[in-house]
Amino acid sequence: MKAYLARLKTRAYRITETGKRGDTLSVAFDVLIISLILLNVVAITLETVEGLYQRHEVVFAAFEVFSVVIFSVEYLLRLWCCTENPKYRHPFTGRLRFFFTPLALIDLLAILPAYLTLFGVDLLYLRVLRMLRILRVAKLARYSPALRSFLWVMARKKEELAVSMALMFFLLIIASAAMYYVEHDSQPAVFSSIPAAMWWGVATLSTVGYGDVYPVTELGKVLASFIAVLGIGLFGLPAGIIGSGFVEEIGKRRTSKAGICPHCGRGE
Repeated sequence: MKAYLARLKTRAYRITETGKRGDTLSVAFDVLIISLILLNVVAITLETVEGLYQRHEVVFAAFEVFSVVIFSVEYLLRLWCCTENPKYRHPFTGRLRFFFTPLALIDLLAILPAYLTLFGVDLLYLRVLRMLRILRVAKLARYSPALRSFLWVMARKKEELAVSMALMFFLLIIASAAMYYVEHDSQPAVFSSIPAAMWWGVATLSTVGYGDVYPVTELGKVLASFIAVLGIGLFGLPAGIIGSGFVEEIGKRRTSKAGICPHCGRGE
């Protein structure tokens, strides 16, 4: 019995991992999950069409239950057979480490809203929980090399991205405070406080410029010009960091495919 369960776990691991050519069941499993994810995105989108949802509410509800059951079984299978991976070999600590991996957390978030609604969640939060179902599209990262590369780049560049985000936040505070003190007397209703001025700061630093809030004093216009120009460069920092990360990732993949060591540059 123990040997049978071991073989079953190994087979379940191969099925739930990305399918390889020749393994029909594994490929079929991938097609099922990918199709179900895409159909969920379509269903969540169509649910917002009020008339359509009211006419087919039973169909939408049945499809949601079916999806949650399939995604739950998939999640439990992955949690059960993850110990087949050498990185998660230990029955307890291995599963605990797997539980906190990004893809496993995405799998959990894809089904969690459905279960939370069963415990009498306040209607105030129900819409937020329903909106979280759109995270199911993130499950495609398991089957898409491009999306996985994006996640790897974000993980590797997290320190640089955190620094750039902190700089953006500090600039936003400084710009909003400066504009508040310059414009408050002329526009007390618009620039009523620094938090209120932060809306103008976000719109200006991101170069969106909605035009609903703008300076009217000469000093305010000069200050806004400098802030707008500075925002172009500062908001470009995260894009540059992510772009350089993709270049590094593509370079590593090319060298590995060519059999070249990424560290010393010599052939293996």
